[in-house]
Amino acid sequence: MTVAEMFEQFLANLAIDNSEQISDRYGEITRCLNKKYRNTESKTANSLQVGSYGRYTAIKGISDLDMIYMMPKSEWERFKDGRQSALLQEVKGAIKDRYSRTDAWGDGQVVVVSFGNQEIEVVPAFEQEDGSFKYPNTNNGGSWPITKPRSEIKAISDLDRDKNSNLRRLCKMARAWKNKHSAQMSGLLIDTLAYNFLKSTTEYDNRSYLYYDWMMRDFFKYLSELQDQEYYLAPGSNQHVLVKKKFQRKAKKSYKLCLAAIESEGQVGVNDKWKKVFGRPFPAAVTNLSEVAVAKSAISWDNTEEFIEDKYPIDIRYNLEIDCEVSQSGYREHTLRYMLQKHFPLLACKKLLFHITQIDVPEPYHIEWKVLNRGAIAERRNQIRGQIVKDDGSYRKEERTLFRGPHIVECYAIRNDVVVAKDRVDVPIETGE
Repeated sequence: MTVAEMFEQFLANLAIDNSEQISDRYGEITRCLNKKYRNTESKTANSLQVGSYGRYTAIKGISDLDMIYMMPKSEWERFKDGRQSALLQEVKGAIKDRYSRTDAWGDGQVVVVSFGNQEIEVVPAFEQEDGSFKYPNTNNGGSWPITKPRSEIKAISDLDRDKNSNLRRLCKMARAWKNKHSAQMSGLLIDTLAYNFLKSTTEYDNRSYLYYDWMMRDFFKYLSELQDQEYYLAPGSNQHVLVKKKFQRKAKKSYKLCLAAIESEGQVGVNDKWKKVFGRPFPAAVTNLSEVAVAKSAISWDNTEEFIEDKYPIDIRYNLEIDCEVSQSGYREHTLRYMLQKHFPLLACKKLLFHITQIDVPEPYHIEWKVLNRGAIAERRNQIRGQIVKDDGSYRKEERTLFRGPHIVECYAIRNDVVVAKDRVDVPIETGE
């Protein structure tokens, strides 16, 4: 596959595949509120799709959707004087009255409507003369902040047009990277940084798929060199987009991975190098059937590895960190991350106790683990493993260092049947058969 073919297929793999379902859900909520406030059952009038989906920068597996419901101006008098919470409760009640089997709850500034593996955050808001919206904020005594989603949508659309459709594609590829590397970044932060990057250069104004390897290389370099900031200004609206967690280190690592992939252009294994940047959505190398048959016949071990992407959509929104206590004969030696940092060798016959050190995923959620063995010894012993198993409730996973080779432990937090946080630890065992 050429560079252009790889990246074109990559973006096709990222395309949202349930748009009709999403539109139906937006429509049902809109009809419900129109019936309540305007005595009409229109599924499209008086609502605005916002967020990543509204900016056309979302990818397959999106689990959080956003919409603004435009309240009748006549309702302002009822709610303007400190009745933000009452508005959210009334909107929630209207949704529950008509759709009693659908979970809905107020959450500070929005009404969250849950459809299993998707949530729609409904913002009841009052449109202003300039096209912005006042929306209820129940926090800190209550207020009516202003949001300008139309300005953000227009800014993204305009620059995408000026940059040969590259902005939205860049935003989508950056989301795949975020999910692969567990970068805790909001969709608006990704879109803002992608916007700023393309705004800062003319290099890709007339480029397309053939140059996306270079564009991603330069984008990650750009991210890695940004100074730490608490927030950025969203395009169009200039609203503050908060930085939850630093992303520069992960961007620098991915910049180096891009360099390695670009250097391998046209060689066997180049697709696998790009998969290290973007994960499974990046296309695998094309092989003919005879080559596949020969490769399978040469394998003497059972490939039992499972992939979390085959079980759940991935939409990383929260932080999850794991570490491991290394011990032998009942004595704790070090944490694994400390040993790797100090380049201490990890020998065989050690006890490993993996555990969660940080997690900010709102309950309810559950944890699943994956332990994968790699290398010649694992293959000879037919102990690749790699199955994904549910946590037993302890948020711990006990293992032992049995034989030499690279081993991987991954931990996933699943909420509403979506992987919303994950972490990974590499376990390089240096000695032992």
